[in-house]
Amino acid sequence: MLLIIFLVFVAVPAIEIAVFVEVGGWIGVWPTIILTFATAAAGTLMLRIQGLSALRRAEASMARDEPPVRELIDGICLLLAGLLLLIPGFATDAIGLLLFIPPLRQWIGLRLWRWFKARPGVRFHTGHGGGQAPGRGGGIIDGEFEEIDGDAPNLPPPPPAASSKWGRR
Repeated sequence: MLLIIFLVFVAVPAIEIAVFVEVGGWIGVWPTIILTFATAAAGTLMLRIQGLSALRRAEASMARDEPPVRELIDGICLLLAGLLLLIPGFATDAIGLLLFIPPLRQWIGLRLWRWFKARPGVRFHTGHGGGQAPGRGGGIIDGEFEEIDGDAPNLPPPPPAASSKWGRR
């Protein structure tokens, strides 16, 4: 965790400053500033278009009674892309723009899915269990039932209410 904090607060700004200096040396100060605003605007537009598309796909999946896993991963990647595009700099913009490429998001989603499934103690219920309990083998439980009409006089009376040292519950 300490490494992540170091990278976010020290390494990323240092890389961005170095890239700003290089780009500013090549094209000048004002074109560099204009390019920074242009990438933020383009990223905002792409986020709006692809984000609404992911939302529509998620709604369609839920309407089919399917879990919107892919759409959720797309949404997370798009949110991260938008965040990276809002940070001034060309290195973060490049990573953010890469996250707008659907095959790359699918690849990232597949890696995340495999990573989560490999974690001990993590179980996924996909909604297609056929009545089985999550985390249980997956067999079919066969049983019989009998419908009882009217009152059931043969049932024992309910147990008295439990009490505690604070009184009756």
